[in-house]
Amino acid sequence: MEIRPANPKELRQMKKLYLQAFPKSERKPFRLMRKKAREGVMELLVIHEKKKLLGLAITVRYKDMVLLDYFAVETGHRGKKIGSCALELLKQRYKDCRFMLEIELPETEGPGQDLRIRRKQFYLRNGMKETGIKVCLFLVPMELLTDGKAVSFEEYYALYEHTIGPAFARKVERLAAKKGDAES
Repeated sequence: MEIRPANPKELRQMKKLYLQAFPKSERKPFRLMRKKAREGVMELLVIHEKKKLLGLAITVRYKDMVLLDYFAVETGHRGKKIGSCALELLKQRYKDCRFMLEIELPETEGPGQDLRIRRKQFYLRNGMKETGIKVCLFLVPMELLTDGKAVSFEEYYALYEHTIGPAFARKVERLAAKKGDAES
């Protein structure tokens, strides 16, 4: 298995998976991400093996930080350790950076709570660490996880502001920490 930038044909497949895997409320315009990839701010990566696209990883880079913005495995390939292997390859790709990602808050009650809990368990099982930083991103409550290297909310916010733009950064607000939460 390898992770590499998508070629033009794969971009079409990638967009299809992106639209299937992420709710509209959490998606950035695919055209914007392609533009940011041309500018060198984002990477549109495919998880690939034997001429088959298994999944996608879309990253945002700023200074020594990398945000795994979107990560998905094709439905027919889930449950085969592809996500774990791909996450390890991503951490190796960005080993000299502070690697982070956002997940929906698992404690948010409602539809999909079991999936949110399993998603967090997946990331923690694969070496990601809680930061105690919780944000509301486009009205969706999220939690920031890292590879263990410290990241402050201000640095995380600066990543959005300087890479995606001030209009998107204004959609990020920090949620108040509850007693007992880790301090950032």
